[in-house]
Amino acid sequence: MTVNDQASPPPVRPAFDVVTWKEIAYLLSNLPVALIGFVYTVVMISTAGGLSVTAIGLPLLACVLYGSRQLGKLDRARARGLLGVRVDEPTPLPGPKRSGGFFPWLWAAVKDPVAWRTVLYELVRLPWGVLTFTVALTGLFVLWPVLPYVVRGLANVDRAMVRGLLSPSDELERRIAALESGRGVVVDTAAADLRRIERDLHDGAQARLVALAMGLGLAKEKLLEDPEGAAAMVDEAHGEVKLALQELRDLARGIHPAVLTDRGLDAALSSVASRCVVPVKVSVDLPGRPAEAIEGIAYFVVSELLQNVSKHARARGASVEVWRSQQRLLIRVSDDGQGGARLSGGTGMAGLAERLGAVDGVFVLDSPEGGGTVVTAELPWRDRA
Repeated sequence: MTVNDQASPPPVRPAFDVVTWKEIAYLLSNLPVALIGFVYTVVMISTAGGLSVTAIGLPLLACVLYGSRQLGKLDRARARGLLGVRVDEPTPLPGPKRSGGFFPWLWAAVKDPVAWRTVLYELVRLPWGVLTFTVALTGLFVLWPVLPYVVRGLANVDRAMVRGLLSPSDELERRIAALESGRGVVVDTAAADLRRIERDLHDGAQARLVALAMGLGLAKEKLLEDPEGAAAMVDEAHGEVKLALQELRDLARGIHPAVLTDRGLDAALSSVASRCVVPVKVSVDLPGRPAEAIEGIAYFVVSELLQNVSKHARARGASVEVWRSQQRLLIRVSDDGQGGARLSGGTGMAGLAERLGAVDGVFVLDSPEGGGTVVTAELPWRDRA
């Protein structure tokens, strides 16, 4: 959504105030700036179009459109400084990883509406830049008495062009595209979770149960010949059964804990906190229970963050706060450890950020060196059916 500092253009004053001089500077700078943008756009778009039949055509076009985005950023900054027009910066295009691979990213970059509207802006601005430069320069010597009125009218046209072509009016489409790319993250995460469960079953409980079956088979063979040896083997098998059951419970807890289903986030997060290696204070203030999917994501986010506290933080204590603010579920997990956590630090933070982003969530990490770590997460609130 576009945010303007001024709901309407400033009133015309028959005097050369600061606003008028800034507008004159903007109009005089239109020509050189427009010339650079026009030449870049025409030359690069033509080159990319001519190479479109080759393998480098589309990647080159994507790079050219990225450059157009940067020109638009500079134009917004110039309008902000000289015309007082402020518009939100468009949402950045997600990288190849977030887009699901190189080719989905390439296609998203080529059809980027923000970049194409900037291309249109650069093309129409050259003749307009010639006109405004000529009028403003001539007006300084010829039209001095009425120059504030002329300058204000021309500057208002520029304001309209910036708002119309450089503002993120396609934010809804961008958000839809971001959510579509997030579906790939969800699919990849689900596949990784299934592989993890399969690996844990194969290497853990399954292997233990196979060994248990073999042990019981040997005990059966020795039952008549060596009753004491058979009894010892049965005792050992009993211990293996207990370990297998514990592994299965841990695995089931990692899929979806029963305490979360039965008693909600407060009890489930308290259970997670009790297994942390440092004391954890849990505070859950919710008017009700959110939808099961949101509740599950919140649980696993906190679980992962407390595992990081146990493994990496070297903290003396931690806290977990969960509350609702309007239509958002907010989570804050903090510790007094060594800090220095990064999204790229191999602690799973990047994965958590991707999971939250895929469901229209927000993940904010604040972890200065030696200053502890605070993670704030937001999820959309949906009422339980």
